[in-house]
Amino acid sequence: MGINHFILALISFTCLLSFSASTNAPPPLFDASSPTSLELYDMIEAMSESPSPFAFDGIELETTMPFLDEKTPIEPLSILKAGIEAMDNQTKYALAEVTKLSMDPTTPKNVVPILQTCIDVYNSILNSDQKSLEAISNCNLVQLSTELGANVENILGCDNAFKQAKLKSPMKKMDAMLEKIISNTLTIGVDMVHF
Repeated sequence: MGINHFILALISFTCLLSFSASTNAPPPLFDASSPTSLELYDMIEAMSESPSPFAFDGIELETTMPFLDEKTPIEPLSILKAGIEAMDNQTKYALAEVTKLSMDPTTPKNVVPILQTCIDVYNSILNSDQKSLEAISNCNLVQLSTELGANVENILGCDNAFKQAKLKSPMKKMDAMLEKIISNTLTIGVDMVHF
């Protein structure tokens, strides 16, 4: 993966996040040529070459980059915490959107229970995120792996509920972004974090 691909992906991701200005997402605090970004790039390279049992695309790690600043050490635990923060932020945004849809009087009545399933899914992810942070504080790798793994299954719940009803999920794009963050945090948490 060349540095140009990395910078292009970084710029694309920054543009993607710009639509969520109404959330509490911090603006990008770094420059692609900064030492922090270069250290992160080196870490991405090492991780993408590791023999992980999980499919890992290092470019997707940039979902955590807006949550890093120059003071954040570039090591797996810091990247994992930033990933959990990114996941929390994206989940809160999805939760706000699905709640708004469920309360909209124009939403068909048969869709409201499915949206409630999505609300439950997003609340489960937020709960697992908090438990993951507790596991990090307690240096409990088993609990950390369990909570991060639970989110892999959690995120499928909303889309599956719409599929069962033979409807297209309005949350598909947000869920796809969450899937990437969840996959990356699981990979980092299981493969790279050691207490």
